[in-house]
Amino acid sequence: MNLFRPEVQRLHGYVPGEQPQDAGWIKLNTNENPYPPAPKVIAAIQQAAEGRLNVYPDPLATRFRKVAAELFDVEPDMILPANGSDENLTILLRTFISPGELVAYPYPSYILYETLAEIQGGKFERVWLNTDWSWNDTRTQSVVKRSKLFFVPNPNSPSGNVWSDDELLKLQPEKGVLVIDEAYADFSEPHSRLHLLQQDGGNQRVITRTLSKSCSLAGIRFGFAIAQPELIAGMRKVKDSYNCNTLSLAAATAALEEQEWMRKNVRKIISTRNRLVTGMRSAGFNVVDSETNFVWATRDDGCSEIFEELKLRKILVRYMRFDGTMADETIEGLRITVGTDDEIDGFLSAMTEILGS
Repeated sequence: MNLFRPEVQRLHGYVPGEQPQDAGWIKLNTNENPYPPAPKVIAAIQQAAEGRLNVYPDPLATRFRKVAAELFDVEPDMILPANGSDENLTILLRTFISPGELVAYPYPSYILYETLAEIQGGKFERVWLNTDWSWNDTRTQSVVKRSKLFFVPNPNSPSGNVWSDDELLKLQPEKGVLVIDEAYADFSEPHSRLHLLQQDGGNQRVITRTLSKSCSLAGIRFGFAIAQPELIAGMRKVKDSYNCNTLSLAAATAALEEQEWMRKNVRKIISTRNRLVTGMRSAGFNVVDSETNFVWATRDDGCSEIFEELKLRKILVRYMRFDGTMADETIEGLRITVGTDDEIDGFLSAMTEILGS
């Protein structure tokens, strides 16, 4: 007897990065921030924990939306908080996709988009990128015309590159929604494409953000969407009643109020990222210029054995393989999170040892 929905029965679930629970690892595989959140954030969590945990949190996250609206120069009704940026993606699918409608996204990038499309009963299509991570306009436009939702992470993962306003606007479905996923935008220039919400067609665009990366709050699980009020109102209908808990709301609000702490950590990460790129290129890797807190590195002779050798030394990076993409090539590489200077020194030292042997 099969009790599962057909969509679930066929599904190959998304596999997140490893999270070892024992000590002693250099963990460079899931793009967490290596630095702690601001002391004010910790204090806000402690104060909330001593408060009224027996009472449900504000379902509209009123104070957070006010602080976020001031920071991003938008109206509070343009903000929808969520339990991590992934929940915002789920809300988008619930809101806009009926069974059989098309969800599209660039490939390689964040494959959770297609997993969520399958769960919702939608179709998905990968838009294969060129080998230099640029768009093939002919191939792309045929998909854009048929899409109800088009997701584009900007900066992209695993490559770390960014696309221009003009490139993004070409991805706007005529009768659908363009979602710009800005999980890593604080590490890039510009820090956001919010201005695209104010231009023609802006009422068919959504920007998603997370506090997991630049704000050092991956363990809190908090993200939010920004869009015109009519889109947010529709998305709010399908969210869980109390989707953000009291502690995460307190942490997220305090984190947005501590922008200089975040920017200081971002500057340190960018400096370390530059050293990592230089070191990897010197070791014979091909490295894409990154505007994120990770780098994408490939080698002509492959990376799988290097990944395993690193793991034996308790160094975790993300080994990724993409088939049938980029001019029908199979590509594989290492996505390496930018850790502290000491962590990157340890990683580069181990890499030298592995390659030398």
